[in-house]
Amino acid sequence: MIHVTWKLADGREISAEVEPGRNLMEAAIANDVPHVVGECGGCLSCATCHVYVDEAWQAKTGAPEETEDAMLDITEAERRPESRLSCQIVAAPELDGLVLLVPEP
Repeated sequence: MIHVTWKLADGREISAEVEPGRNLMEAAIANDVPHVVGECGGCLSCATCHVYVDEAWQAKTGAPEETEDAMLDITEAERRPESRLSCQIVAAPELDGLVLLVPEP
């Protein structure tokens, strides 16, 4: 299992053990992480699973692909260099300990 922490804007943190291979939008919804909605179910067409990747983890999660990059332009919260769609980040052993910041819409 991969340990992931979502930090909320109000200072709360939600941590969970996530199965390798599961995308982090699904994991956030399963763990009731506020503001991660995933309206499209992870098919890269809504941008409602927008998160900011903690600086220490950006190299390991990588940069967004072309379609994800375009979708990040329509997020409700401000797009930043560390913005990603959590449906495009897949739990893997090298992400054990990952920290994601959840913006408020």
